[in-house]
Amino acid sequence: MDGIPATMRAIDPDAAGGPEVLRVVERPVPMLRPDEVLIRVVAAGVNRPDVLQRKGGYAPPPGAPSIPGLEVSGTVVAQGLDVDFELMGQPVCALLAGGGYAEYVAVAAGQVLPVPHALSMTEAAALPETLFTVWTNLFERGYATEGDTVLVHGGTSGIGTMAIGLGSIFGLEVIVTAGSDDKCAAALKLGAAHAINYKTEDFVERVAAITDGKGCAVVLDMVGGDYLPRNLKCLAEDGRHVSIAVQGGPTATIPIFDIMRRRLTLTGSTLRPRDSAFKSLVADELHRTVWPHVEAGRLKPVLDRSFPLAEAPAAHARMEAGDHVGKIVLTME
Repeated sequence: MDGIPATMRAIDPDAAGGPEVLRVVERPVPMLRPDEVLIRVVAAGVNRPDVLQRKGGYAPPPGAPSIPGLEVSGTVVAQGLDVDFELMGQPVCALLAGGGYAEYVAVAAGQVLPVPHALSMTEAAALPETLFTVWTNLFERGYATEGDTVLVHGGTSGIGTMAIGLGSIFGLEVIVTAGSDDKCAAALKLGAAHAINYKTEDFVERVAAITDGKGCAVVLDMVGGDYLPRNLKCLAEDGRHVSIAVQGGPTATIPIFDIMRRRLTLTGSTLRPRDSAFKSLVADELHRTVWPHVEAGRLKPVLDRSFPLAEAPAAHARMEAGDHVGKIVLTME
């Protein structure tokens, strides 16, 4: 590959641990498969699964790089023989199964989306992971449609802020929870219809009051544990509960007869292990349905802070402290 170095800077810890294990090392530039493109990375989004992987609690799926990082923006500098559309030199963002904390990454061409003029490259790096996650879970698995009221926990997280943004575009009334009055104020400013401080208020009671006792069409939950039975109380008849993480614990006791009586649906998913064919289908759907809003500047990720690659420990420490609003990004400059 002409003009492409043999090695690159990357973060690839050889052991689990605290943020201090995130040191910059030299790694070989990835070899391309026929269906892949090689991206020279400008920026990489930081996500909670990266933190779990660093701690040793979330191994990459088979075939994925050990280098963390689930989303990037950058420029296509090489493409495989089976990629039948010209991407060379194009600014793109991409969803990855891993490998983002590096100067170069290889990814299936179908998982790549163009970066429009309305987005900076730093913003573009913060878009794919939360956009794919919220779209597939809130809209596809949760069947959220215009006019629905939905409850989203973690309202100022990357997922929460993306749910608020997409909800505003597609006509949802988004209720969020957050852990402080400042975070609640930030969520309201971003377009949430209501924000509940879960440390000072009972979100079940607040949702009942907000919805006049009817409940929500969908709950998007990243907490799990004892939140699950409480979330079910927030659902309207025929409501859908979608689990995307278990930060509060992987098990729960639920009232089965209540699920039957009110015809509730419990579902959930994990995005990272899904194959490139599925991710490419989602990318196509997002390109058709959501990308016009991105191009028009109506949908942007909420950026918290960016850090240079060498300061990845500080980026992870900020995420773990929980004070951020929106996305944290690493830059390769």
